[in-house]
Amino acid sequence: MSVDLVLMLSAAAAGGLLAHALRLPPMVGFLVAGFAMAGAGVTGTSALDALAELGVVLLLFAIGLKFDVRVLVRREVLGVGAVHALLSIGLVLTVLATAGALGLRLLAGVEVTDLLLVALALSFSSTVVAVKVLEEQNATRSLHGRTTIGILVVQDLVAVAALAVVEGEAPSWWAPLLLLLVPASWLVRRMLDGLDHGELLTLVGITLALVPGYALFDAAGLKGDLGALAVGVLLAPSSRAEELAKSIFSVKELLQVAFFLSVGLHGAPDPSGIALALALVALVPLKAVLFALLLRASGFRVRTATRAAASLGSFSEFALIVVVAATAADAVDREWLATISTAVAMSFVVASVTSAAVDLLSSSASRRVADPARLHPEERPIDLGRADALVLGMGRLGRAASGRLVDTYGLRATGVDSDATRVDDLRAEGLHVVEGDATDPLFWARVSDEGTVRLVVLAMPFHGSNVAALDQLRRSGFGGAVTAVTRYDEEVAHLAERAAVVGLYDAAGAELADQAVRAAGPDPGIS
Repeated sequence: MSVDLVLMLSAAAAGGLLAHALRLPPMVGFLVAGFAMAGAGVTGTSALDALAELGVVLLLFAIGLKFDVRVLVRREVLGVGAVHALLSIGLVLTVLATAGALGLRLLAGVEVTDLLLVALALSFSSTVVAVKVLEEQNATRSLHGRTTIGILVVQDLVAVAALAVVEGEAPSWWAPLLLLLVPASWLVRRMLDGLDHGELLTLVGITLALVPGYALFDAAGLKGDLGALAVGVLLAPSSRAEELAKSIFSVKELLQVAFFLSVGLHGAPDPSGIALALALVALVPLKAVLFALLLRASGFRVRTATRAAASLGSFSEFALIVVVAATAADAVDREWLATISTAVAMSFVVASVTSAAVDLLSSSASRRVADPARLHPEERPIDLGRADALVLGMGRLGRAASGRLVDTYGLRATGVDSDATRVDDLRAEGLHVVEGDATDPLFWARVSDEGTVRLVVLAMPFHGSNVAALDQLRRSGFGGAVTAVTRYDEEVAHLAERAAVVGLYDAAGAELADQAVRAAGPDPGIS
């Protein structure tokens, strides 16, 4: 490994630690480290560029693995994404035109078509920031999470098309043969289902992202990034898709450090570039407000709309990729890259603060209940079917708990889960399951008949989600019994004072003993 690369990664670690200490997103620290090294005369390396490109490829592949392509055609995704892009482009062009009229040197002699390209690049939202926010909220499968990811995918597709235009490469004559990946994906999914849990799954996933994804699309004259996204989407129906996405998560995160570092190495802008970057960052709150208004018009409640809008407010790392390509094609001056890099980094800071404050900003407005007929179907009042018991989280554990409550104790049990696909599958099995995020106060505001519920089982996979749902139960005045399942001993203290706590492995051990007795059958020695 080269000494330069080691020094660069060390500087990135230092920048990330500084950002963490200041409670800022680590990628801001990586960018600042790149700016600092550029100021010291350090230039990038081919190894760093390769790692950076691989990070982007795996990011898009992981997004594809979690994505349901049917979401793309929904009005809150395609419609909101298209309208917001047009409005954002108009806002950015207004800022750029104003800066040019004021005589800002960076705008001198720039063609209108080039300004339009920059405006398009800045209309995108950060996939990295949005996905991180959703993962921290455990909300990737919720309504606002799925909508956010859908809008990001639409933006990514537009960005890929823009890159193809900028680079001026026509697709190869055999590019239509890539459609054969659709039937081939069935065989690949079968192969994934047969793999063990371990490093082989991670290696196979990275290979799929790079070979049939990036390399094959690139050879066909299409953007390799689009290929990685497409292969991820084709593999999303696999039962191993979520596990595969998690297995490459750490690798993807590490490689994205190289991406942000390489961008920072392009250097910090001059005073005029900094002035323009600040003017552009002033648009970030406006971008978020536009998203919130458009999602509200699509039938979202205030809280749902503002959560999605806060995730989508920042400028995208894809804007940097587009501007890098535009710089390479001599469409814009190289100084633009430093300016856009600074604007993107500052937008991350603004988005970070906005995301933290979104619940507070929307709480008072959320108390107003809109006409149910005008709401999005997933935002309308929830009927619990006069349930005796609620099971929050209908994964394997919640499904087993629900079955025991119904079959053994004769209770009317209703399951709650934020994964729409899982809800549909369980309903097809005849279970009463409603879609919703039990950690969201608005979920409980939508429940119309909770007065019959006597007990609640907290069976969500993340401890933080169970704690948050318990808090919402107590705030709603629920006085029945609550049982929670924990994986680790240190989690017990968070729940023990407010719920009956069962260790996951304790419960599994008891069930294992039950199964052993039943399997043994009638025997005088067993009673």
